[in-house]
Amino acid sequence: MAKQNTDRTTIDLFSAEKRVGRPKTNPLDRKEQLKINKRNQVRRDRNAGIKRIELKVGTELFDALNGLAAYHGMSRSDLIESVLLEHLNQASSESHQLETG
Repeated sequence: MAKQNTDRTTIDLFSAEKRVGRPKTNPLDRKEQLKINKRNQVRRDRNAGIKRIELKVGTELFDALNGLAAYHGMSRSDLIESVLLEHLNQASSESHQLETG
């Protein structure tokens, strides 16, 4: 019987063949790795005092935020946080002026 490269039904013929791709470096499967990585991310965020906020925006706003973040060399998350802080500071100073004025 001749060995053909497209024939994968006789696995014993291909057992010594090197597989293409990255070698397995972690004994856990991908699903378990993702679960552990997410748990560690949540723990790091909690220790850093970071809370999660999720929001849905339209495609135009999403693209504009991505473009502006790239222009300033920051992540979209950092950009949104800076915009919100700026708005809160402005609103706070305006309400302070109304109270004192």
